[in-house]
Amino acid sequence: MEPVLIVLVVLVVVAFIALIKTIQVIPQASAAIVERFGRYTRTLGAGLNIVVPFIDTIRNRIDLREQVVPFPPQPVITSDNLVVNIDTVIYYQVTDARAATYEVASYIQAIEQLTVTTLRNIIGSMDLESTLTSREVINAGLRGVLDEATGRWGIRVNRVELKAIEPPTSIQDSMEKQMRADRDKRAAILTAEGSRQAAILRAEGEKQAAVLQAEGEAQAAVLRADGEAAAIRTVFEAIHEGDADQKLLAYQYLQTLPELAKGDSNKLWIIPSEVGDALKGLGGAFSGLTGGGNGAAPAAGRVPVDPAAGPRPVDTDTKSAARPRVEPTREYPKLDPE
Repeated sequence: MEPVLIVLVVLVVVAFIALIKTIQVIPQASAAIVERFGRYTRTLGAGLNIVVPFIDTIRNRIDLREQVVPFPPQPVITSDNLVVNIDTVIYYQVTDARAATYEVASYIQAIEQLTVTTLRNIIGSMDLESTLTSREVINAGLRGVLDEATGRWGIRVNRVELKAIEPPTSIQDSMEKQMRADRDKRAAILTAEGSRQAAILRAEGEKQAAVLQAEGEAQAAVLRADGEAAAIRTVFEAIHEGDADQKLLAYQYLQTLPELAKGDSNKLWIIPSEVGDALKGLGGAFSGLTGGGNGAAPAAGRVPVDPAAGPRPVDTDTKSAARPRVEPTREYPKLDPE
């Protein structure tokens, strides 16, 4: 009984192992390569799969999702003989599990080496400035070459990115100095532009202020002239309507004469003939008030005048070389000293 029991136990164990090997569960976005006696037979997709136990074997399980592989910095020489270190990142996806398994031994290593070679070819035809400013061109060139070369490996390169481009330290220092000089230049230009705008605005403000001040002064002068004209008209109308006494007008006229001599620019002034008429009227007024004095009264309207003395000029500047003249000469009424 014991040998039979042992055989049964062995059969159960073998059947259990065969059942386990028969049922294969493949995760989503994965694939499995099945070989029968070492030869490729089929590719298992996601889900539950049945294989022949002890005959079919799973060679490789491949992830079909997009993979991100960063590569270490690679020294690359530019066309102007400068060594730069470039970090690259590859985004790829396996599209054919069979080709990725049998067409290349290690597709990760193959992609890395192909990337380095292609990168050196592209950068070698560009100078440093173009390398630093043409990342999109470099990325497009890498992607085109890698996608064409890896297509037969069952791999599709979706993106190629340059993480960093590091020029030599001396070049970095020179670039930093140049950038600092450019920033200082832009700052100086902006400062000068601001000063120019401020000066323009200040000049425009002063111009507008001067224009407004001139307009105000002009309006004030017009208003003053209008006021003076109105005052003169009022006085004139009052004099004519009130029939003012000629004696009073003569007295006001004599009070106005000294104002004519004021001012440094008045060297001489000429008394018009109307002054005689005013003096006659004023002398007659004083004669009428006094009614005569000591001695014989002078003839009405006559003032003795010394012919040798000549007319008495009114000169406000004694240093003036010109002698003022009073034209015409009139005889003025004599005022009673009392």
